Amino acid sequence: MADAPFLLEIDGLHKSFGDLEVLKGISLRVRPREVIIVIGPSGSGKSTLLRCINRLEEPTRGVIRVDGVELSARGVDLNRARKDIGMVFQAFNLYPHLTALGNVALALRKVLRMSRQEAEARGRRMLERVGLADKASAHPGELSGGQQQRVAIARALALEPKLMLFDEPTSALDPELVGGVLRVMRDLRDEGMTMVVVTHEMSFARDGGDRVLFMDGGEVVEEGPPSTIFRNPAHQRTREFLQRVLHA
Repeated sequence: MADAPFLLEIDGLHKSFGDLEVLKGISLRVRPREVIIVIGPSGSGKSTLLRCINRLEEPTRGVIRVDGVELSARGVDLNRARKDIGMVFQAFNLYPHLTALGNVALALRKVLRMSRQEAEARGRRMLERVGLADKASAHPGELSGGQQQRVAIARALALEPKLMLFDEPTSALDPELVGGVLRVMRDLRDEGMTMVVVTHEMSFARDGGDRVLFMDGGEVVEEGPPSTIFRNPAHQRTREFLQRVLHA
């Protein structure tokens, strides 16, 4: 099923934490090379959706397939499946005692069993890809927040995933550092990377994606091309949210 028309398929995804139902039947189809932008108020379930896609959170029920592999099935080899899914978090989650190159190369050695030489060669290529070739020997504490996030992106890219998930990748950054991270994400889009991006950066949502999903209360309230969502949203909840964030 590697030639399936959809790279990511979600059907009837529910997630509850005790009595709190956070996701209420999400369904989504994402084609290869497509960039999906997920927007919505805090607490709407956006991050939980991403964390369920790669099984960092266990879905309560529903089906998730990535490149034809059902991640929600019992007995699925999650470690193998996750190699196809890169994830970039709000926090950079870098190892402070390792250099930038060491952080990128570690997963290659541990997950792909590469030799140190092979891992570091690919790691340097990934750092160059995100504009940090000159920071390979720097430790996280010597890097700005934006640079640390780009190292985190390089680390995810190093495993050559088919799908990249971004969970508010710029929310922990000072405003002047946001642009560098968004430039890398735009480059990935232009290279054809399939991405699902949760973000509050409305400029990126407008021009960075093929489709925008507006989530509220654990549901996809509305989805469509950015031009439609931003210029002529169909739902009152979408209009109220955009009015609030665009005129804040």
